[in-house]
Amino acid sequence: MSGSPAHSGPPAAGSRQARRALRLGTRASALALAQSGMVAAALTAATGRAVELVHITTYGDTSRESLARIGGTGVFVNALRDALLAGEIDFAVHSLKDLPTAEPEGLRLAAVTERAAVNDVLVARDGLKLADLPPGAKVGTGAARRMALLRMLRPDLDVVPIRGNVDTRVNYVRSGKLDAVVVALAGLQRLGRDDEATEVLGVDVMLPSPGQGALAVECRDDDLVPLLAVLDAPLTRAAVTAERTMLAVLEAGCSAPVGGHAVAVDDKVLSLTGLVATVSGSRSLRLQETGPVAEPEALGRRLAERLLAEGAGSLMEADA
Repeated sequence: MSGSPAHSGPPAAGSRQARRALRLGTRASALALAQSGMVAAALTAATGRAVELVHITTYGDTSRESLARIGGTGVFVNALRDALLAGEIDFAVHSLKDLPTAEPEGLRLAAVTERAAVNDVLVARDGLKLADLPPGAKVGTGAARRMALLRMLRPDLDVVPIRGNVDTRVNYVRSGKLDAVVVALAGLQRLGRDDEATEVLGVDVMLPSPGQGALAVECRDDDLVPLLAVLDAPLTRAAVTAERTMLAVLEAGCSAPVGGHAVAVDDKVLSLTGLVATVSGSRSLRLQETGPVAEPEALGRRLAERLLAEGAGSLMEADA
């Protein structure tokens, strides 16, 4: 674990705690550093508190096995949470879609940042779009949800599991090992590389992962919570709470072929769409539900119960 200086600003008056830089725990990948840097800059701008980044290596960063094999949800998170609980860092930034739905004792989800684009994108050779890829083309992705939806849309493609950061995945295409990969648009945008996408896939085509596009700011359950709350985006929090409640009730993690996307119809109503599929893409179930913005947990639970009543459980287990 190593530290590096990040965004600084004038110290707030007050206690000794207020005068020292806050330690923000982050994975050391280019994307994680870009995301954490954004949060650090926003916190300094809003509060005047200095922030330094502390690099932490997670099991998901070192293992080359598939997410499903090494446990899926939590593999990019647990080391950061351990550092928080040990007092080695003051807060952490996660991609919300990587965050387990259960909140551990002693920690608090202090803020959910304003959501970026939720879409997945295709990065393909020769500028090709999904419909233009020839039969048998090799398309890589690390997510069971994307694999299932690709196989539903194009059963003639050879969809293969891959791991690695954005550079690694895109280089599979640049080197000719793969014809295309599917990645999150938000990640490319945060790296300033969204021009590399050859097609933005609509949510009607590729329903995103619950929480996709949002960042989670997590800390110990202590007096830092009110300070970090300045980063919270209430409508985004409501939307992702509905999505993640649905995921929790389904008892599914990031290794399951589940999609969820909630949007605010207006400032009072949320619309939530959920999808469960077999990994093979042979069968799927997609439902939609609406409810009050003020009751996102109830909305997520209601949609999950409808999905389960119509056979979602058997779909998630079909290819296990």
